[in-house]
Amino acid sequence: MHSNARIVGNGEQTVVFSHGYGGSQSIWDDVVPHLSQRYQLLLFDWNFSGTADNSGKALELAKYSSFTAFADDLISLIDEMNLNGVIFIGHSMSGMIGCIASVKRPDLFSHLVLIGASPRYLNSEDYEGGFERTEVENMFTNIESNFQSWAESFVRLVIGANDHIFIEKFRRSFLKMRPDIALCAARMIFLSDLRDVLEEVEVACTIIQGTNDVVVPTSVAHFMQQEMKGKATVETIDSAGHFPQLTAHRMLLEVLDRVLAGTKGP
Repeated sequence: MHSNARIVGNGEQTVVFSHGYGGSQSIWDDVVPHLSQRYQLLLFDWNFSGTADNSGKALELAKYSSFTAFADDLISLIDEMNLNGVIFIGHSMSGMIGCIASVKRPDLFSHLVLIGASPRYLNSEDYEGGFERTEVENMFTNIESNFQSWAESFVRLVIGANDHIFIEKFRRSFLKMRPDIALCAARMIFLSDLRDVLEEVEVACTIIQGTNDVVVPTSVAHFMQQEMKGKATVETIDSAGHFPQLTAHRMLLEVLDRVLAGTKGP
C-alpha cells in the first residue's frame, strides 16, 4: 500500500511524513528542505493509484477500506527501515492512521504531530464533525458517476486558496487515483468513527489545526485533545483550507520547529 519510500536529511532523530487522501509525498516539498537540515526524514506515498492489473480487485479494494490496514502498513514500513522512537507527522486521514499505529506499537513513536486530523467527519447530536450524512452520500454518488468532475471541484475546495500552483500540485496526484479506490477510501474516511481510539493513545501528541479548515472544524482538535490518554496540545495556524503545508508553510514550520525541538528522541 505504500511506495517510493526514501530517506533525506541528516540528524539523529527521524521524522516520518505521511500524506492524506489522494495526495503524495510532494505535498511536503515546501517544508522538507528546512527540516532536512536538522532531522532525518522518511517520506513515502500511499499507493492510491492502485495497479493496472485488475486481478484480485476485490481483495485489493479491501485494503483501502480499513484504517487498521493502513496503520499495519505504516508499522511495517517503520520496521523495514529499522527505526523506532520516530516523530510522526500525519496529515488529514494519516493523523488517525498514526494514532492507531501508536496504540499497536508505542515503541515506534516518540511524538505524534497531527495536521488537520479527525476521528469522525459526520455530525451527530453531541458531536460536530463537519458533514451531514446526506452530504457525504452525495459525494459518493458524484465520485461514482463522474470522478474527474468531482475531483476538480474537490481539489479547489480543500486547498482553500485560489493559487494555481498549490491547486495543480495536489490535482496531479489526486487524479492519479483509480475511481473505485477513490470511492472505497472516501467511504472509509467519511463513514468511520474512530473516537474510541483516542483514549488509547498514550504517545505525546501535538494537534495542528487551521482556523478556516473546510474539512475539519476547530472544535474537533479540542475534542481530540480532551479525549487522548497521553499529553496532547493544540496549535492553531491562521490559515484557510485543509493544506497548511501548501498555503501556510512558513507558519507551519514555525510550529514544527518549536514542537520538534521540544520532543525527546529514542
